[in-house]
Amino acid sequence: MDQPPYPPQSGLMADLYELTMAAGYLETRFEARATFELFVRELPPRRNFLVAAGLEQALDFLEHVRFGASEIAYLRELPAFSRIGPNFFDYLAAFRFSGDVMAMPEGTVCFPGEPLLRVSAPIAEAQIVETALLATVSFQTMVASKAARLVEAAGGRPVVEFGARRAHGIESGMLAARAAFIGGCLGTSHVKAGQCFGIPTYGTQAHSWIMAHENEEEAFAHFLDLFPRHSVLLLDTYDVRSAIEKVLALARKPRGVRLDSGDLTADSIWVRHRLDEAGWGDVEIFVSGDLEEDRITALLAAGATSVYACASHAVLSGPAIDRIANSKLEQVVVTNTIPLRDAAQKLTVASADAPNKLPKIKVLSIAGLLGAAIESIHMETSVSTLFS
Repeated sequence: MDQPPYPPQSGLMADLYELTMAAGYLETRFEARATFELFVRELPPRRNFLVAAGLEQALDFLEHVRFGASEIAYLRELPAFSRIGPNFFDYLAAFRFSGDVMAMPEGTVCFPGEPLLRVSAPIAEAQIVETALLATVSFQTMVASKAARLVEAAGGRPVVEFGARRAHGIESGMLAARAAFIGGCLGTSHVKAGQCFGIPTYGTQAHSWIMAHENEEEAFAHFLDLFPRHSVLLLDTYDVRSAIEKVLALARKPRGVRLDSGDLTADSIWVRHRLDEAGWGDVEIFVSGDLEEDRITALLAAGATSVYACASHAVLSGPAIDRIANSKLEQVVVTNTIPLRDAAQKLTVASADAPNKLPKIKVLSIAGLLGAAIESIHMETSVSTLFS
């Protein structure tokens, strides 16, 4: 991997008050050592975790932060520093961060109130670096956490980051790709992020490629000629159903097809049906365009390919156990209110032939619920809160 092209690590990457406070500490000879912690106080509803990211760039900043001569000259001219003596500016000229850092490894799941990063340093140093550290870790943690929620909603289906064109600047686009990869995305469309951070890169084709050709057939055929093993053909430039028929008529199987607009649910179901009819069940459908976790969940629910069942008091006879074992059900979830027969017990562990697949039967214990109910009754409080 190439060394990422980090921007110059300027000490002016700070809010003004960080520097005025640092000047105040120096001028008053306030030489205390301080510990600053970066944490999140609370999360919005329906979000109960974060994924830590941005540590590499934060540490790089601390290692290389400096104040150049022109930057110090600029500070001297600011009205806020008109009463500050030369000692402060000499301090900045020689500035090197000398503190200690403790932090969560990137990719760690964390929660409100937990420090993602802790800096212990002479108080002026800790003050000067605060803004840059907050910006660096907060941004990438936000992106990694969002990526993790998208990956969770996708339920094992690959998610690729494609956000550079919507990012708040070129550097943020590259760092967002890095954070999304930490959060669980399979790869990125951002080529420079792929080079710098070793992230797998993915790409399809744009509407402009289709529109630049005389017709869709020509656009699809030329792309298949150039990228026979990597072609993902875009179907929604004009009409999805017409486009998929044109792809099938070429009789040249692409790696996948992409839907980027319109009724993604209806179109993806139709396209999947036509691909399967043609014997192209291994051709992937790549869906893009304003996808967030709720929309992904809705898409999968509309065209569900995995089915689960549950039973609060499961009485499983011999035929039921055999039918579960040989069914299309992903998993049957039961409670332990009724003991399972030996044959059913065997289905509660993953098969040796498919260790990565879920066991056919999952047993949930109700001991905790019963204990809480007994305690609530004993304390003469309502048990209704157990079911809210």
